[in-house]
Amino acid sequence: MSKTYSGGVPLAEVVRSGFVEGLHRGSVVVLDAAGATVAAAGDVGSPVFPRSASKPMQTVGMLRAGLPLTDPADVAIVSASHAGEEFHVARVGALLAGAGLDESDLGCPPDLPMGELAREAVLRAGGGPTRGRMNCSGKHAGMLLTCLAAGWPRAGYRQPEHPLQLALRATVQECTGEPVAAVGVDGCGAPVLAVSLTGLARAYLRLVSAGPGSPERAVADAMRAHPELVGGTWAEDSRLMRGLPGTLAKIGAEGVIAAALPGVGAVALKIDDGATRARMPVLVSALRRLGVRAPVLDEYAELPLLGGGVPVGAVRPVW
Repeated sequence: MSKTYSGGVPLAEVVRSGFVEGLHRGSVVVLDAAGATVAAAGDVGSPVFPRSASKPMQTVGMLRAGLPLTDPADVAIVSASHAGEEFHVARVGALLAGAGLDESDLGCPPDLPMGELAREAVLRAGGGPTRGRMNCSGKHAGMLLTCLAAGWPRAGYRQPEHPLQLALRATVQECTGEPVAAVGVDGCGAPVLAVSLTGLARAYLRLVSAGPGSPERAVADAMRAHPELVGGTWAEDSRLMRGLPGTLAKIGAEGVIAAALPGVGAVALKIDDGATRARMPVLVSALRRLGVRAPVLDEYAELPLLGGGVPVGAVRPVW
């Protein structure tokens, strides 16, 4: 594995009034059900930060370390990049309260909900940023509960050398089948681990293919059973899992998304400029290479562009 991501190739074009006004470059890999590469573009072998697309693997590591969750909805919220809607905040709060903790114990920064309507509702009610509304609060709650279960100190749980983070790093390496190439600080303050897109796709395929009763299968089943907790009412990964049953999907910052279907295969991609608008059209193109068809994919095959309030073009895949 190279230590440096070399960047991708044109994956999507921005067409306005029949004129191509821009391109989104990136990298994408498609694996079949056996884990063999059936299609790829760009640099899929060098490390990137998957950002929040790593969360399912981190939850696997927490369960292995003793995270005492029996409700699949709790497993889903720990794996989430939630939108900060009230049902997300309530679920995180209940997790913390059950362990004698509260939002002040979370190491993630305060934030407002991600959705515009939810943000406006909070502000109109006189509220403001809170740690529970931060999209990674479920993960941080899970990390705190894992420390309590394993007898590890809660202090410094975000630090890369903490026993919790060492255990999660080992799990990521096992799931991806490759060493972590770099350790950074994610937006929530916890470590983010660099692996290749091929390794990321391999990990998602492993989760959906794992046997019943395993931590991997528990995470995949929980996320697929409660997609609205993983993202939110309108989140891309939540809508994909609702509309294509059996799919495990998770977005990450900087244009990352990974998805897998048992018995079918897996996809992982990164849009180099971090643009979210190109992510889903490219994912649809990749899934169709595996023979996947569903109305929800048709919805995301192209992203409409508006001019004067009416559609005048689209962001569409060129790969």
